[in-house]
Amino acid sequence: MAASIFFKSRIIPIFLLFNLLSSEFGFIQLGSTLGINYGQVANNLPSPEQVLTLLTSLRISKIRIYDTNPQVLTAFANSGIDLMVTVPNEVVAQVTDPRQALQWVMTNIKPYFPATKISGIAVGNEVFTSDDMALMSNLVPAMVSIHAALVQLGLDSYIHLSTANSLAVLENSYPPSSGSFKPELASLLVPFLQFLQETNSPFWINAYPYFAFKGDPNRVSLDYVLFNPNQGIADPYTKLHYDNMLYAQVDAVIFAIARMGCGGVEVRVSETGWPSKGDPDELGATVENARAYNRNLLLRQMRNQGTPLRPNQRLEVYLFALFNEDMKPGPTSERNYGLFRPDGTMAYNLGLGRLMSTASVSLTSSATRGTGKELGSSHWKMGRP
Repeated sequence: MAASIFFKSRIIPIFLLFNLLSSEFGFIQLGSTLGINYGQVANNLPSPEQVLTLLTSLRISKIRIYDTNPQVLTAFANSGIDLMVTVPNEVVAQVTDPRQALQWVMTNIKPYFPATKISGIAVGNEVFTSDDMALMSNLVPAMVSIHAALVQLGLDSYIHLSTANSLAVLENSYPPSSGSFKPELASLLVPFLQFLQETNSPFWINAYPYFAFKGDPNRVSLDYVLFNPNQGIADPYTKLHYDNMLYAQVDAVIFAIARMGCGGVEVRVSETGWPSKGDPDELGATVENARAYNRNLLLRQMRNQGTPLRPNQRLEVYLFALFNEDMKPGPTSERNYGLFRPDGTMAYNLGLGRLMSTASVSLTSSATRGTGKELGSSHWKMGRP
């Protein structure tokens, strides 16, 4: 039976919503640090207030949005939910000017903080793989200017800055210990990584093992990308064993950062997920695979797992996505990453209710995603079209 929240016409009483989600969806068991990215590229989504009701019922405590929508920031005041907001790519050049950066923070952050718990600002999205040289060159100056504005307003200890990166920034990613960035990006990445070091900020990556399987199903094992522990690879140089592609991708980035002399930077997964529907040529985009990927990932997160390279540092992961978004361009899969349909009906049941009591997991959904590389061979791509 599909549980529906009937956003359009009425809202289910909160106790009934809890019962539905406990029995049907299982998220009610996930604990107090659950987060999800809240994308809005759709014309049929519930209001921010209704979304807050849903997120509160799911005990979600972190969300990521791809703008600074004042309706969302206002609705989430005093909710206790952490928000990561975004400076859109088209605004990056403007905020390289310190005065404009201060004005941006005064307009988009200061009026809402601290009632609305804004904990992170993403300056642009997948900038280094945008093919826009001006945008790439402006990224670090924009981050420096916004950080200076946060310092001036006394907000820098509460809000960190970074940007989400496609794994297409990597030149090599297999085996993970050979991870390295594209040489042509070195002059841009060095100051970026140094900024992250100096401000104790994370390196965010958008990682989609789905694209590895879709692009080369004969060479990429479905079990490996879906976290089947009986499948895996061993890095021939470090002897570390990887039983899933996502962790291998993360460690490849960690090695790449270390090769740039910034080995202490934390790597977090800003986006990962699996579509429940796709076009005929989108192999693997099924409800069964989406359920398996997201369920197995959440179970890993419940165990506070780290990657083989950093086993004692819990990997922070943001799952894509909260809703299916009907106005996203591209193939059918782009509109079918959501755990929920816009009317509140579950896209599929993860079936986790009986398996958990408490958990600490961060999910994320976003309004946009980008490209990247996938583990499998020297030419693997995990990027977005």
